[in-house]
Amino acid sequence: MPVAQAPTGHPLDTAGAVSARTGSDAPATIRPSPIAVDLGSGQLRIRLGGHEPLTTLVADRSARRHPLVRRGRLIDGRGCVTALSQLLRQHRVGVPARPLVVVCRPLLATTADQDTTRRVLDAVFAPARLLFIDTVRAAAIGAGAGAGTLLVADVGAQLTEVAVLRDSQVVAGRRANLGTGDLADRATVDVLADRLARLLRDLTHGPQAVPGATAALARGLVLVGDGATRPDLRDRLAAMTGAPVHRAAGPRTAALTGASLAAAAAARHPAVGD
Repeated sequence: MPVAQAPTGHPLDTAGAVSARTGSDAPATIRPSPIAVDLGSGQLRIRLGGHEPLTTLVADRSARRHPLVRRGRLIDGRGCVTALSQLLRQHRVGVPARPLVVVCRPLLATTADQDTTRRVLDAVFAPARLLFIDTVRAAAIGAGAGAGTLLVADVGAQLTEVAVLRDSQVVAGRRANLGTGDLADRATVDVLADRLARLLRDLTHGPQAVPGATAALARGLVLVGDGATRPDLRDRLAAMTGAPVHRAAGPRTAALTGASLAAAAAARHPAVGD
């Protein structure tokens, strides 16, 4: 299982930062209304400023043959642009001019993956600044996870990520192409719980175990995403690991909430990430 390398530099990566000017030649400081985006395999979510999240399902029967996102990877950019645009029109939400956008990305997202995401969001929002944040880190922020060393598992519809965070920064992580959308019965719940337990063992006791991860697991695993809503999965995982499993508040939208908080912070400090 490949390791997600700890990010370097500022926790938010920036792309396409653009300076703004007034009608005169004098530079002006513009703080666009922040937008958070979470392009999950099961749902696409948008949050503009302090408004309620906008959500559209992408994991329905028609999407199985032509999915927009598969296992955390955006594979139909044009379809995603259409879905996001329709979501905004449906709720009669106007996009502010040249906004700041923070978008969640899976661990181990490639440069090509990020370029595809960037093109989609450029088409929908035409942002002045576009920043990426690891989904698992955003989820930890949105769940209100504290400082210190933490173990966080984000179990989505088609993707599961487990990461060690130290003071809200991803130190190391693992991922599996398996999620709640694959659960059909008790047997598959056991399969997902077993995969999660193995990812955790790799981080806590494997050859590349992360210092402090064992103690973090003893304090309890923070569980977010759709998997956190499944008591059967939580109970099975706790039994397999012998560790407490804490369900985050608002687990399905924790990543979007964290991305929104990161967007608000970046909007207050325009130089962040540049």
